[in-house]
Amino acid sequence: MKKTLAEIAKAIQGRVVGDGALLIKGIAGIKEAQPGDLTFLANSKYLHLAAGTGASAIIVGEDVLVQGKAVIQTQNPSAAFSKVISMIKEDLTPKIQGVHATAVIDPSVVVGEGVGIGPYVVIEQGVKIGRNTVICAGCFVGQKTLIGEDCLIYPHVTVRENVTLGNKVIVHSGTVIGADGFGYASVDGVHVKIPQMGTVVIEDDVELGACVTIDRARFDKTFIGQGTKIDNLVQVGHNAHIGRHCIIIALAGIAGSCHIGDHVIVAGQAGMGGHLNIGDGAIIAAQSGVIKDVPPGAKMFGTPAKDYKTAVHEMGIVSRLPKYIEKLALLEEKIKLLEEKLK
Repeated sequence: MKKTLAEIAKAIQGRVVGDGALLIKGIAGIKEAQPGDLTFLANSKYLHLAAGTGASAIIVGEDVLVQGKAVIQTQNPSAAFSKVISMIKEDLTPKIQGVHATAVIDPSVVVGEGVGIGPYVVIEQGVKIGRNTVICAGCFVGQKTLIGEDCLIYPHVTVRENVTLGNKVIVHSGTVIGADGFGYASVDGVHVKIPQMGTVVIEDDVELGACVTIDRARFDKTFIGQGTKIDNLVQVGHNAHIGRHCIIIALAGIAGSCHIGDHVIVAGQAGMGGHLNIGDGAIIAAQSGVIKDVPPGAKMFGTPAKDYKTAVHEMGIVSRLPKYIEKLALLEEKIKLLEEKLK
């Protein structure tokens, strides 16, 4: 990478304060950066790091200045820095052209223009694949599944039968979409399997991390809304509904028939009970256990999950319990001495 600061600013629609002719040769984090590097500052609380960074220039927010450093002022420094990375990063996205000779594809499969299918892929009857979609090595696509345009399915993904994926969906390795929902009836002490006859519908621009499991519905559909991003090792139960533009972080578990609204954040290792409603814009903090409905915009924490401020306040009280116990012991000793004097 060899670009002037002014060239970079133009590409990310930023404004240079300082020497626009400054030559940038690399990018790095604010702590690791060296002379010639460009870094970024997304949060003003780290301004002290900016002053001491070795970087020659910094992407910052609007109206932010760093003494002794050239800056590019932008509305969103993190997004701008990501754009710079995309400008220089080597594109290693799989580029598969045509159908590999080892792929096993039923004659009834409809394949759009520009589709790439890698080695040892198995695609069953009645599948339709939209144009420019790439399916990498070792994937399985079950019968009557519909896959949209411009999707990228990494190696060893399983998409079971009668599932629908929208356009621009990214699925990372090890993920299973459309496994049977976990449903059994107890009959005379024996667990009898309940047929799972529904499907999974995933809308456009969804990304699923590695080893995500999305179960098919008992009836109707399990649903993932447009623009939602799901991290690695997340479990989505049958008939769950996840709205649009949600963030679901690693190891979260969403029970069957849980309804999650739009723009919800579910942090790592959080769990949702079945048949709950999580309102739009809610935030479920890490390791929380949600056992009742959550109103829109609420921030919840703890197990059982409750209002974030309340939960943190209660945790603070609990952390002080050892001191309270010591004080109680001293008070009991003093009371005992007073009682002995009064005898």
